[in-house]
Amino acid sequence: MKDKVKRILKKRPKVLRNKQDAGAGEAAGIPRITNETVAEHREEVLSSARKYIYPLQHSKHRVVIISISLLVAVFIGFFTYCLLALYKFQSSNTFIYRISQIIPFPVAKAGGRMVVYESYLFELRHYIHYYQTQQKVDFSSESGKQQLAEFRKRAMERVVDYAYMKELAAEKNITVSDRDLEDAIQLVRSQNRLGSNDQVFEDVLREFWGWSVADFKRELKQQMLAQKVISTLDTEAHTRAGEAHQRLLNGEDFAAVAKQYSSDPAAKDNGGDYGYDISPSDRNLSPRVIDALFKMNVGDTSAIINTGNSLEILKLKMKEERKVQAAHISIAFKPAETYLHPLKEKQKPRIFISQPK
Repeated sequence: MKDKVKRILKKRPKVLRNKQDAGAGEAAGIPRITNETVAEHREEVLSSARKYIYPLQHSKHRVVIISISLLVAVFIGFFTYCLLALYKFQSSNTFIYRISQIIPFPVAKAGGRMVVYESYLFELRHYIHYYQTQQKVDFSSESGKQQLAEFRKRAMERVVDYAYMKELAAEKNITVSDRDLEDAIQLVRSQNRLGSNDQVFEDVLREFWGWSVADFKRELKQQMLAQKVISTLDTEAHTRAGEAHQRLLNGEDFAAVAKQYSSDPAAKDNGGDYGYDISPSDRNLSPRVIDALFKMNVGDTSAIINTGNSLEILKLKMKEERKVQAAHISIAFKPAETYLHPLKEKQKPRIFISQPK
């Protein structure tokens, strides 16, 4: 080991401390070390290293370019796949539906509003889920394909109509608050229309419609907004209901007023009588009508009740613990198309996918 160290020391250049040493060193063939020679030596080392550094930098540059190119290619491929799945093949599977929830692909234009593809699939998918799981419809059969085509047409009509309805709502400054929504849900739940508890309610939504609770609230809020818009616009119905109610307050016979004002043909000629016993969970009547009937006393006449689809005036004829008998004057609102048609004529909807004839 000592011999090896000695050999290394012999090879090291000696540092010359003074001119005398420098002269001796030059005479002995030992290189002179100065600031200039150190700089030259450093440059030699760096230049020899550059032949390794430059190729490495070039490789990094190529890696970055290749990575970006691959990402662009993947993005273009993915986007192309989505466009083909949505607009050519009109797929409605879960993967495409999730993509449409993230990327707002347009499916139609109604007035000044774009209708996103997700809204269309939201409507279509719950039709498909119900008829596949509950009615056992085979959509690969000839009749099933025809039924699916009808569902597609119906779903498109619904989302387009709702887009026009939102225009009317914005114009009239009509909204449905979260409080309005929760009150409506609590009312129907109190009548056991949505299951006995939260878990049953969620299970029913999932089984029948493929919905979550949030999906149910979304659908209900859309319906409530449409009903609120129509109720606001149909001033004629409110005028007729007001006149009928005032005549009852003046002491006129309920049956005679019902015959003149009611738009329910089944009850118009029999004094407005429902004709059957009504229970607290009766699903044939509006939850608001049921709620009012079981709070009234026999012989009472109600105020005007807005069910969303009509204006109702009730008269309670008999009441027991779990059933009542009653009569009503029903004044239906005009169909939504009454108010949507002028908008469609003014600015016709544009559909971006092929529709069944």
